[in-house]
Amino acid sequence: MKQIIRWALRIALALVLAAAVVGFWKRDDIRRLLAVNSLFEAENITHNFSHMDDLFFHADVPRGTDQISPLVAGPLFDLPPEVESWIADRSVTALVILQDGKLRHESYYLDTGPDDRRISWSVAKSFLSALTGILIDEGTIPSLDVQVTDYAPSLKGSAYDGVTLKNVLQMSSGVKFNEDYLDYNSDINRMGRVLALGGSMDDFAASLKERAWDPGSHMHYVSIDTHVLGMVLRGASGRTITDLMTDKILSHIGLEADPYYLTDGYGVEFVLGGLNLRTRDYARFGQLFAQGGEWDGQQVVPRDWVDASTVPSAPTEAGSIGYGYQWWIPQGGLPGQFTAQGIYGQFIWIDRGRNIVIAVNSSDRDFENQGVQETHETMFRHIADLIAKAN
Repeated sequence: MKQIIRWALRIALALVLAAAVVGFWKRDDIRRLLAVNSLFEAENITHNFSHMDDLFFHADVPRGTDQISPLVAGPLFDLPPEVESWIADRSVTALVILQDGKLRHESYYLDTGPDDRRISWSVAKSFLSALTGILIDEGTIPSLDVQVTDYAPSLKGSAYDGVTLKNVLQMSSGVKFNEDYLDYNSDINRMGRVLALGGSMDDFAASLKERAWDPGSHMHYVSIDTHVLGMVLRGASGRTITDLMTDKILSHIGLEADPYYLTDGYGVEFVLGGLNLRTRDYARFGQLFAQGGEWDGQQVVPRDWVDASTVPSAPTEAGSIGYGYQWWIPQGGLPGQFTAQGIYGQFIWIDRGRNIVIAVNSSDRDFENQGVQETHETMFRHIADLIAKAN
């Protein structure tokens, strides 16, 4: 009996030691997985959203120039009480407002500051759309009608086989995908765990085999469509998204600080939501689109692409918010009003007609509650109206 107990104790000790060795070996994976599981908790969310490089694989995106485009101060826009209430209610952390390229307002909240590089979430999709328009204009990609498998052959046999570039731009691939961030077992959260544990986003996309609709027949917002878009850009150009983004866009608009992308374990950029910039630099990108893609006399993004990508063209249901090529176009706005938006309250809202840009970062844990999106859109239009009337 004593011999059995001794053997049992030895086995238990060996298991404990083995677990300790595995835990040490996999400590970074465990840390990232824990970060995913606690990323949005009330006590962590605001800090995390300004320090994502402490939690995940990431790569710097060189801004590509020593020159910073100045944001010349315009007349100060004092926030009225209703805007201050919206800021508090929606856990806004940063607000930057431009008019005619001039800085009308800048403020930061919840112990964050102007130098924070903040997570974009799906605002990053609109950056990738701009890059797509440039590559099409240059002839690197011949048209919107190419099959994604022409440039991402690993997707052959997946649900993306037979899907076009236009389909993924418009979120109408038809791929079956659950985007519920509050469901632990949803596809979007499974994807997050792949990212945290150093897996391959390309392999994850290729693993999706089921369709909910025929390609092009129905707009259903699935973020993995944007990753496939990135696969196409990489395959067509033979370059990384980081390299393309610096060369084609960032080096022309004079950002203040190098952005960074979250990446998977293979260094592939998390293009559907992993871009991190200062809020003033989000505003600069918005100003680029407010100016029809032109910056300092140079056409950075083709004007035709700016026009086409920011009007509703996706096959959305009647009466729903409009969608273009990775840009949202809410109903009831003035011509030329559109927005890039991400979960938990990230926005670049643009009014081309009045040359107004509103960049917002937030850590709003109630972002999915009924009516919150309409509240944001109403507030952006209200701010723009106030600024326009003040002139």
